[in-house]
Amino acid sequence: MIRVLVADDQALVRAGVRMLLQAAGDMEVVGEADDGAEAVRQAERHLPDVILMDLRMPRVDGLEAIKRVLAARPGARIVVLTTFADDANVYAALRAGAVGFLVKDDEPERMVDAVRRAAAGEQLLAPSVLRRVVERFLAAEEQAAPAPAGLTERELEVLALVGTGLSNAEIAEELRIGVTTVKSHLAAAMEKLGLRNRIQAAVVAHRSGLVDAAFRPVRPPRGGPSSHPAG
Repeated sequence: MIRVLVADDQALVRAGVRMLLQAAGDMEVVGEADDGAEAVRQAERHLPDVILMDLRMPRVDGLEAIKRVLAARPGARIVVLTTFADDANVYAALRAGAVGFLVKDDEPERMVDAVRRAAAGEQLLAPSVLRRVVERFLAAEEQAAPAPAGLTERELEVLALVGTGLSNAEIAEELRIGVTTVKSHLAAAMEKLGLRNRIQAAVVAHRSGLVDAAFRPVRPPRGGPSSHPAG
């Protein structure tokens, strides 16, 4: 059962999300919050698998709540709820560590799918959206991302393919390895680089030169099981 926390200042939105998710059969809404401070408290109390977080809430907004939750639980899976896909705060939230975002007027099935994918560690951005996010991050004048030092060849390949926007299943097919193996390599790479989510991993892949401006890996993947002893 996937445990979900819903944070939104509109009671009607929270009620609708609760009904939608609990009707899915494999999800349970374990808590609700109408502002960011309460969202942080509920996250600490219930330890949800996924948090759906509105950004525009009173007193403590969603962006600050995301920062506080991730400071306490770096592995928390937070999905941003927004009215506008181009909201500048969305990019700030993704930079802070949110795993993706949902526009509130999306189809209901998309929210259910997003919660499942977030719980499974998948990315929540279509390749076209990921492209816009990465380009915006690269255009920003920020501190350079860490170089991918200390990664195995297979970890570098997986990181590069994340940078192209592929899902774990697509990376597994590309490299002819199992999805679980992809997850293991990506998790190892992210831990070594101090990254919180796939979006940050994609940005690092681009800044480190593993992926070109056309979103293609600079070095073609080898494919097949890795012969590297550590990968």
